[in-house]
Amino acid sequence: MWSVISRGPRAPTTARLFARRATALASVSHPVRSPAIPLASRMAAASRTMSSIPAGYKEDHSKGAMLRFEDSLPRLSIPTLEETASKYLKSVHPLVTEQEFQKTSQAVKEFIAPGGKGEALQKKLVARVADPNVKNWMLDWWNFSAYLGYRDPVVPYVSYFYSYRDDKKRRDPAKRAAAITTAALEFKKLTDTGALEPEYMRKAPISMDSYKYMWNCSRIPEKPADYPKKYDWQEHKYFVVARKNQFFKVMHEVNGEQLSTAELEQQFKKVYTLADAEKVPAVGALTSENRDVWTDVRPTLIAAGPGNKEALETLEASSFVFCLDDTAPVTLEERARQYWHGDGQNRWYDKPIQFIVNDNGTAGFMGEHSMMDGTPTHRLNDYINDQIFNNKLDFGGSVRSHLPDPKAVKFTLNDEVKKAIDDAESHFANVIGKHELRVQQYQGYGKGLIKKFKCSPDAYVQMIIQLAYKKMYGVNRPTYESAATRKFQQGRTETCRSVSDESVAFCNAILDPEVDEKTARGLFRKAIDAHVKYIAEASEGKGVDRHLWGLKQLLQSGEEVPAIYKDPAYSYSSSWSLSTSQLSSEYFNGYGWSQVIDEGWGIAYMINENSIQFNVVSKKLGAERMSFYLRDAADDIRALMEPELIAPAAKL
Repeated sequence: MWSVISRGPRAPTTARLFARRATALASVSHPVRSPAIPLASRMAAASRTMSSIPAGYKEDHSKGAMLRFEDSLPRLSIPTLEETASKYLKSVHPLVTEQEFQKTSQAVKEFIAPGGKGEALQKKLVARVADPNVKNWMLDWWNFSAYLGYRDPVVPYVSYFYSYRDDKKRRDPAKRAAAITTAALEFKKLTDTGALEPEYMRKAPISMDSYKYMWNCSRIPEKPADYPKKYDWQEHKYFVVARKNQFFKVMHEVNGEQLSTAELEQQFKKVYTLADAEKVPAVGALTSENRDVWTDVRPTLIAAGPGNKEALETLEASSFVFCLDDTAPVTLEERARQYWHGDGQNRWYDKPIQFIVNDNGTAGFMGEHSMMDGTPTHRLNDYINDQIFNNKLDFGGSVRSHLPDPKAVKFTLNDEVKKAIDDAESHFANVIGKHELRVQQYQGYGKGLIKKFKCSPDAYVQMIIQLAYKKMYGVNRPTYESAATRKFQQGRTETCRSVSDESVAFCNAILDPEVDEKTARGLFRKAIDAHVKYIAEASEGKGVDRHLWGLKQLLQSGEEVPAIYKDPAYSYSSSWSLSTSQLSSEYFNGYGWSQVIDEGWGIAYMINENSIQFNVVSKKLGAERMSFYLRDAADDIRALMEPELIAPAAKL
């Protein structure tokens, strides 16, 4: 998605674009996500009965509660060529000139013509969909192209973060880390044993398959593509704590009994003491490297010392990593940067789950995106904070004597590895130094008022973003929003193309002093409706991007590429000048990821009851100004819509 240091071979351009977040990120392709599944609907799911489940879903209790519906979920289908062609042309129209659109229309017409190339590719894709050995026609291709085959560093380009609200009862970092760990372990037990209740969308169960990559898992560097490695949770009942670039193995279960919060707090305090006794090179910095560079260094690291292979496996097989950072971020921007990327050293970026606590007790989460999108980790982190802030668990407990102390995970380093670490730190600083981040914590209103306007909160905020971009640049450009396709077996994401003829008409109207407010309001509602329609269809697997991309995967080496893919409108309309996604939690004060292209923006947003928060990231394109325009656009749309509320009230 983005291009920074490029010392190893780059992934194909389309792969880079998709990987950068497909928000989804697709999402988190990154933090890439569809509108967040409300916590209430996910947590209350345990009370569901089969009578409330739509017809067609069968329960297989041999797989446990979490996966009991998995085999009866529908398979991801594909639209007809005609459906995708029509939607594609509609999505391209507001982005190009009329002359360019005519050229695109001709390329599409040739592609879908009877007996043409598109028809042949469609037949192949239909056969793949029907293959009983393929649960999801897209999954393997997507994981390779968008994530595992993506060679730029996972941080900041694939990683994403959540920033937690302050816990006033636990300012002490060891105390807060212990509480977070206790709640995380409760969630882990539910997923490990398969007892976790599935999530639901519109009463229908959705895929829980990706939860298997949450714990005791790691991304392993390899050419031409990395791979995920999953370890047996029953054989690895420990987590790793990182402090001052050192790693410590901490058992979370001893003699068949989980450590109490008091015992965990004691273990964290011991890590603080142990880490002060020695200063070591930041081996974790190697995981911040270009993936080909890290792939080359890994065997060198293993060969540098007899215990290094075991040390690596200890990190990779751990339940999760808990980072105790020696920083004290205060502002929302400082916190966001700490959880999004940190200093490039006190981390193991290949792990999908990393919790972070700072010396002042502030806390957050960092996720690696390749095998899980944002919804599972959103649920995890919501659960953790819900348990803590509502005191739903025993956050005390007794302390046993003779618990094993934290054990240092040591590496033997030679000069070659030390140089690789120095290089990694330098490259990290260079990459991160090119990025700017701002947090716009808009307090004017939130979903409470938006619902009074009878608008979809997500679509409403998408129009705020469109208007802000228009104000800053004078034009609307391709915009990605993640739509979840987890209603299907092994579903991940699809793209919602946020720019439409309707959204452009609205932006033009509200900025035109000659257009009256009533007309602008009408155009705003049409833009909202168009967005809601697209994202609903995308969630049904009827978007444009994955289908056209899937057809292209079926082209054989040396085969002529159809004109539709050589048309500049195809690459331009999927080059995300804006990569956006929503995830909302009353327990978070931040959430975000990177931009997708160097000339673009990453805008993550949370819609809470009385506020809207935007995390704004770019490669020094003027984040302070974009933050201003987002606030300005939110004010403008409120001023536009409020008369609708005032008028009925005046009649009373």
